[in-house]
Amino acid sequence: MEPSSLAPSLKHIAPQQEYLLQGSILDTHRDVLLNRLRGLCDNAESGAQLYNDHESVYMLRNTSNTQQNQYVLFRVRQALDDPEAPHYIRYLGQAEVGNRERQTLVRACLDVSCSSNVKEFLEEMGFRLDHDYISRGYYFHKGRMKVTVSKIWKMKQPGKTEPQNLEPLGNSHLVELSVVAPLGQEQIGEDMKNFAEQLKPLVLLEKFDHRRLQ
Repeated sequence: MEPSSLAPSLKHIAPQQEYLLQGSILDTHRDVLLNRLRGLCDNAESGAQLYNDHESVYMLRNTSNTQQNQYVLFRVRQALDDPEAPHYIRYLGQAEVGNRERQTLVRACLDVSCSSNVKEFLEEMGFRLDHDYISRGYYFHKGRMKVTVSKIWKMKQPGKTEPQNLEPLGNSHLVELSVVAPLGQEQIGEDMKNFAEQLKPLVLLEKFDHRRLQ
């Protein structure tokens, strides 16, 4: 299966869009941000939900001579703190960043729960592990908006999640504000920007063109 033919078909079966803003905050200021989020978000009484996930990113490249730079990525996430929880596989389309009027990054999104042998299934299809990492942090929600404050840990040896194999990636936490919703709900972007304004000056949430990071 060629990536060039796979990606369009996935867009047709994934009518959901992810609206996303991202930023970062130094580890030393994390607790101040968490206190701010507890006051702003809906789960203030119950407190932030903790998560500890292992995410593996699998890539399928186009092997043709004319389209070698095209590829498809699937992300497989496993909860390390809940072995009984299902694995999740996620497909994310190319971000739509050309429209300057849009307040957020927008991309097609498909999330599916799956069995624990999903990695073997992807490898049988021709996908190869590109990279993996550990994401540990805190989850909040404000209506349908989701806020995560997470520390990213790189793995010295792929697939090994033991503490001695982990190394923190930098001295900051990744902050993400996102909504997954059907097509055409542009008001979401305005709501997200209004919420992001309340987190200043602690963290500046913006839409990033991920292609510039490659």
